[in-house]
Amino acid sequence: MPTDMNRPAAKPRIAFIGTGLMGEPMAMRLLEAGFALTVWNRTAEKARTLAEKGARAASSVTDAAAGANVVITMLSDGATVDSVLFVQDMVSAIALGSLVIDMSSIPPAIARDHAVRLYALGIHHLDAPVSGGTQGARDGTLAIMVGGNPMAFDAARPVLEALGRPTWVGPSGSGQLAKLANQAIVAATIGAVAEALLLAAAGGADPAKVRDALSGGFADSPILRQHGQRMLERAWVPGGPMRMQVKDLRTILTVAADLNLRLPLSSTVAEMFEAGLCAGFGNFDHSALLLEIERRNPPARVGTMPDQRPRVDITNE
Repeated sequence: MPTDMNRPAAKPRIAFIGTGLMGEPMAMRLLEAGFALTVWNRTAEKARTLAEKGARAASSVTDAAAGANVVITMLSDGATVDSVLFVQDMVSAIALGSLVIDMSSIPPAIARDHAVRLYALGIHHLDAPVSGGTQGARDGTLAIMVGGNPMAFDAARPVLEALGRPTWVGPSGSGQLAKLANQAIVAATIGAVAEALLLAAAGGADPAKVRDALSGGFADSPILRQHGQRMLERAWVPGGPMRMQVKDLRTILTVAADLNLRLPLSSTVAEMFEAGLCAGFGNFDHSALLLEIERRNPPARVGTMPDQRPRVDITNE
């Protein structure tokens, strides 16, 4: 059974595991907030900038966790989180009473399993996935959806508030359920914005002006503003890669099936994202769903700018 939170009266010592697209700016926010920070990434080069700013670059996950009061994981999927914790045996280096905050987006059942297994080892656990993209990570404005013990959440609040706006939503796994709800809305809205801009362009209106005209109305949203701009500029360097959106949509449909739910909108948009993945857009920003919709509607196209393609080696780790 976990003991009281194993942290000093001053700021806790943090180990941050996974410094990719989202993890690096999140870890940078923690450094700027004055936390003592150790970082580890599978590709060590991706931790170099943080080391130059004052973080300690660990040689392994066990090296990273040694001496930390709080361990944050920001990894690509549930299997990777499971491997880091239990196969690479990071748990052996985590002190009794410490806190693991998993900020990855993984299935709720895996988050609940991790919470149970860590509790049996005397370690607290929160599942705390985020929304807000790389810009929110840089600005410290992420929406953070937290599942787990409320007392652990209260103890983690100073750390989480350096990253954004944390909200406790229920017991273990609930943070991941909230993230799935978020991703269902995001995916459907990206599809709606893409179709709307293509409709405007094909009909002879200026899609940029249409987007401006919709600002402040019921159709307005961060996705219309931010991803709509990406679509107009045809800027596909991620943000959030399409392959990660596909991963989350697959989880949404799996969880829905387990709950005997039919989600027709999510199912339809999932099929479109899957087709985009098969068409080679996996490392493109998820707003590149527009490309899949255009592919189904030749020769209709939003704008005349050339496509700004991402590097092929972009990853979330």
